[in-house]
Amino acid sequence: MTAAIQRRLETPEPHNAEKTELHPELNRAHVRFIGLGKTYNGRQGPVAALQGIDLAIQRGEVFGIIGRSGAGKSSLIRTINRLEQPTSGRVLIDQVDIGEFDENRLVALRRRIGMIFQHFNLMSAKTVWQNVELPLKVAGVPKEQREKKVRELLELVGLQAKHKAYPAQLSGGQKQRVGIARALVHDPDILLCDEATSALDPETTQSILGLLREINQRLGLTIVLITHEMAVIRDICDRVVVLEHGHIVEQGPVWEVFGNPQHEVSKTLLAPLQHTLPQELQSRLQPQPPSPDAAVVLRLQFTGSATDEPDLAALFSALGGRVRLLQGGVERIQGHALGQLLLAVSGSSLGAQQLRQRAGQWAQQVEVLGYVV
Repeated sequence: MTAAIQRRLETPEPHNAEKTELHPELNRAHVRFIGLGKTYNGRQGPVAALQGIDLAIQRGEVFGIIGRSGAGKSSLIRTINRLEQPTSGRVLIDQVDIGEFDENRLVALRRRIGMIFQHFNLMSAKTVWQNVELPLKVAGVPKEQREKKVRELLELVGLQAKHKAYPAQLSGGQKQRVGIARALVHDPDILLCDEATSALDPETTQSILGLLREINQRLGLTIVLITHEMAVIRDICDRVVVLEHGHIVEQGPVWEVFGNPQHEVSKTLLAPLQHTLPQELQSRLQPQPPSPDAAVVLRLQFTGSATDEPDLAALFSALGGRVRLLQGGVERIQGHALGQLLLAVSGSSLGAQQLRQRAGQWAQQVEVLGYVV
């Protein structure tokens, strides 16, 4: 059990007059935003970065925040440790309003909240060991305790052999591992990740995500991350919220938002992960069958509401005739089957709409795209 978890168990929960009026699910929230707003003073007047944010992040989950540039992602995540002061509304951590904290309580709060950044923010003149040790030195932690903690953290992030190296001698992934170790020195309850993988290549990104998953599971941390990489959200997050112009436009479990996005912003952000219709096929599609042997092209969408993968043998048999798989695939997210198949069906005794209805027994959404020879 980490010191942070032990501390939570031993510290009595503060009384909050509003608490008894809240929904039980909100009572259990680790981080909660109530009517949160943030306005900046721009050259041409006030600019609203966040407006009316109501959101609850549960203890121990990995929570993702996505949105276009300027949507308010960074502003939102930085209100959790008061690097940004909200203009309106409240931020509650364990049902305590942090807006009322004085400087001393803010220092204590920030030690409970680790943060890692896109560009690592390491001190180039200090070794890996010294970079990780520095926050402990600043906090006045005795040398023996510092050495024990740094040794444990470097082992956790897999950098024991690099403890004497300087940042210039490290790869991007190794630098980010140092940043993660440094963020954990005070046994935080919450870990904030601000575009933590954006500067990394795909292979290194996967290794860092694997490390974050391990930290989440082993230490029981609540992880809140912002990113523009939808694959990162898919691979690590439990729930996700989509921001646009400072508003929440969609939120829910990752499988649900990815499998059936409702808002246009969500659909746009997720488009790179979707299988689009190949241009070559698009140019051949016709709205009416050009000949008796033309094939019907169907798009089958699996939104995750069914947990089992589609039985392709049974599907193809039900459609009859000759069924060709043009493109697509199905993946599993949080135990749900999501994906898309493009099929060309020819020689079937069924018409296009009948084929669509038959396919609907296996897929949650079916669309007749047209005909090809």
